[in-house]
Amino acid sequence: MKKIPAFLSVLTLCLVFALAAGCSQPAAPPATPVPTTIETTIATSALTPVPTTLSTTPGPTQTLPGAWVIDVQVASNSETIDPQIIVTFRGGKGQNLIPEIDIRVTRSDGVVEDAKMTQPLYVGKSVSLPGTRQNNDRAEVWAITPQGDQVKIYDAYVPFRQY
Repeated sequence: MKKIPAFLSVLTLCLVFALAAGCSQPAAPPATPVPTTIETTIATSALTPVPTTLSTTPGPTQTLPGAWVIDVQVASNSETIDPQIIVTFRGGKGQNLIPEIDIRVTRSDGVVEDAKMTQPLYVGKSVSLPGTRQNNDRAEVWAITPQGDQVKIYDAYVPFRQY
């Protein structure tokens, strides 16, 4: 019978030492904030246009992870009077996971048009942007991941007509 009280007293003594060891470390010194300088600029693009260098050459694209894969179709309507570049959502595993699709068309005359395709995404949903009758209008499509990252899934020239 004397073994149980001796065991409990040893266990209690170990617990006290363990608690004391955790509390005996010196406290960390408080962090002192380091002053930083922040540059602020005022946007004056309405008053003075800022020259930007837009690349008209299609670049590399990325692939989405398997669970977020989506498919888009980009084509011209081939109408001479009102040429349009149409981006159509074609479905995929990420249909309900991708919150937004960003679209940019850089026309051959230098005009840049932007559009968004937001949830709910469904097969056949489309966005139409003005194009030209040239064969070097560039279309770029980015999928926005659930974490907010942009992944370029399409970047190519959209020909006015295909024969």
